[in-house]
Amino acid sequence: MRRNPHAIFATITASTLLLGGLATATAQAAPSKAESLYAPSALVLTVARGEDPMTATVERAVTLACAPTAQGTHPDPASACKELAAVQGKFAELAAGPSNRTCTRQWDPVVVTAHGVWQGKPVQFSTTYGNACEMAGSMNDNAVFAF
Repeated sequence: MRRNPHAIFATITASTLLLGGLATATAQAAPSKAESLYAPSALVLTVARGEDPMTATVERAVTLACAPTAQGTHPDPASACKELAAVQGKFAELAAGPSNRTCTRQWDPVVVTAHGVWQGKPVQFSTTYGNACEMAGSMNDNAVFAF
């Protein structure tokens, strides 16, 4: 099985940041109180060139954390978290519905990926589009992969 070093690095980095933050919070928390009422939601989202998510060249990557507040390097974390909450973190449902965008048939594949944790559950998602126009049309210009 081939591995994408960019996706693996992004996942490890996000996990390290998440676990490092939890360890710091635990060290400073009073032993009699709960850490948080929220399940962790921390993701690394990428847009890459290529057909296979394991070998595609990552062009853009952002972090997105949704609990307890929307934050990260994503340009609009509040909107992205709201859209993910609406589909209960099911990335495949973001593309549900027909596109009304007219695109050329140019073959310039784009892969989008999401790795991390959504409401305490592991997430690994990827899908390939024929070109960037098809990706934008299929995603109905949602905020999650608009970076």
